[in-house]
Amino acid sequence: MSKTYDVVVVGAGPAGTATAASCAAAGLSTLVIEEHATIGYPVQCAGLLSEAAFAECQVSERSILNTVQGARITSDLGGSLLFDAGKTKAYVVDRGVLDREMAAAAADAGAEFMLKTGFTGISGNSVMTRGISGERSIGYRLLIGADGPRSTVARSLGLPRAQTYLSGIQADLAVSEPVNPRFVEIYPDASPEFFGWQIPLAPRRIRVGLCGTSGVKEKFERFLGRFPGSCLHLVTGTIPLGVIGKTYGRQALIVGDAAGFAKPTSGGGVYTGIRSARLAAETAIACIGEGRYDDAALSRYEKAWQDDFGKELAVGYKLITARQKMTSQEIDQILRAMNDPSIIESIVNFGDMDRPSALIKKLMMKPALWGAMRVLINSGIRQIFG
Repeated sequence: MSKTYDVVVVGAGPAGTATAASCAAAGLSTLVIEEHATIGYPVQCAGLLSEAAFAECQVSERSILNTVQGARITSDLGGSLLFDAGKTKAYVVDRGVLDREMAAAAADAGAEFMLKTGFTGISGNSVMTRGISGERSIGYRLLIGADGPRSTVARSLGLPRAQTYLSGIQADLAVSEPVNPRFVEIYPDASPEFFGWQIPLAPRRIRVGLCGTSGVKEKFERFLGRFPGSCLHLVTGTIPLGVIGKTYGRQALIVGDAAGFAKPTSGGGVYTGIRSARLAAETAIACIGEGRYDDAALSRYEKAWQDDFGKELAVGYKLITARQKMTSQEIDQILRAMNDPSIIESIVNFGDMDRPSALIKKLMMKPALWGAMRVLINSGIRQIFG
């Protein structure tokens, strides 16, 4: 007969392994199920982490490929905005190395891992799996869904889907001309539903990608033409925007991208994923200690993440919706208006990749932006901040 675990985690990305590490460290018997043979692959992430996000991972610096101090945003009509903090603001990481280090920490804390094992469904208080050991039924007291944007766990529980799904394509390129390794480059016109990016990995190696809702392959091929070079690695992926309607139920909690916790303003999910993981672990530890697995007990998890970063995700979703209403001409107008010393100073001093709402409020009070206020109001910015 299979062992019954206190906690079964489906998915060994950062959110899953962070949950597992916290649960195992608290003495809970913990199992992580991962469908792939190797943790950290395939890589479906731009690998750009804020200082806060990297700190949340609680790993060494082995995964760091480059450090970034600022960004340049450029429209196809010539408008450009450069801000340089003059110090490290973000890290470009090798997600494979980072993910494996986080998994090792969870294993050191006592979590067990079952690789090449896919989650196929739920039967009572057991997960059904299929993998190299055949078909198995594994009992649990609490189930954690950390299985990515199109979470099979969430679907099995009948939970709502995220509001929007973006498709993305990304390539690592070797380029002949050196790039400035200190700055990320953002191209809003590359994809009107989101944006395109160029992330420096080394002086002659870059990571280029974009996300959108339609025609993504064609948009990416056009965008790639800006960066002559040889392709070293190509990946596709999905970004969920807009939190699923309920993140708990039926003895389960949903974390990370599976819950739709990707940041709508950047698409990054590591910071919110690990924050949600630690809050889910706290809830699991408390519920198992109390012997309570009902929805009323599990609902404390949803309140915890709402209090932590829920407002940022809600504001971010409204911001990206407003951005999608803007034309190329309007984006260009805003960039030119923002190219003002007082605005750049505010971005450098108050910019936060993980919690952007405070900066947005400050910028809306800047006289330099008043000339572009019609564009901002028409896009819905006024409704976001009242």
